[in-house]
Amino acid sequence: MATVEIYSIEKKKVGTVDLDPAVFDVEVREHLFHELVRAQRAAKRAGTAKTKERGEVRGSQAKSRPQKGTGRARQGNGKAPHFVGGGVAHGPRPRSYALKVNKQTRRAALCAALSRRQQEGHLIVLDNIDLTEIKTKTVVGLLGRFEIKKTLIVDAENPNLAKSTQNLSDSNFIPVDGLNVFDILRHDHLMLTTGAVESIVGRLTS
Repeated sequence: MATVEIYSIEKKKVGTVDLDPAVFDVEVREHLFHELVRAQRAAKRAGTAKTKERGEVRGSQAKSRPQKGTGRARQGNGKAPHFVGGGVAHGPRPRSYALKVNKQTRRAALCAALSRRQQEGHLIVLDNIDLTEIKTKTVVGLLGRFEIKKTLIVDAENPNLAKSTQNLSDSNFIPVDGLNVFDILRHDHLMLTTGAVESIVGRLTS
């Protein structure tokens, strides 16, 4: 069982917390990351690309010229794909790019991502991040005290914190319910509140 220090936002040690090994100290399996990130990115694709086929473009249904007697190749109507202004052959159609990933795999991948940050020593736990006002400078100062960049900050619903991180170039806030593998992996450090740790453990061990 991993034990980590709990800090205040002034970087003062205020205690320790024992992290559940079933969530924060599991074997890191890289293939799970690939499967989950691929599914997450695919789900964000709109899938709205569409071209008109020959049955959908405007134009006459009549043949372009007589079948015989002209000495030229036989042709159908002007909506055929090889004519300018004709329909597109085998073009894209609206579709969903979503990939199915079962619940057990999603849970295992999220535990592996959390475990990687813990094993790297890039997991920071704070007692709380209660901001009295919306101020980006406060969050910049917090990250500066811990000397970290590219940090994913996770807490329960925290409107002041969410708005205070909107202008940060390389760090982000995400509510605990939205925690996902892709966001963990694209940030070098993970900052959790004690409340977030409890919620994550409850979510992944229930």
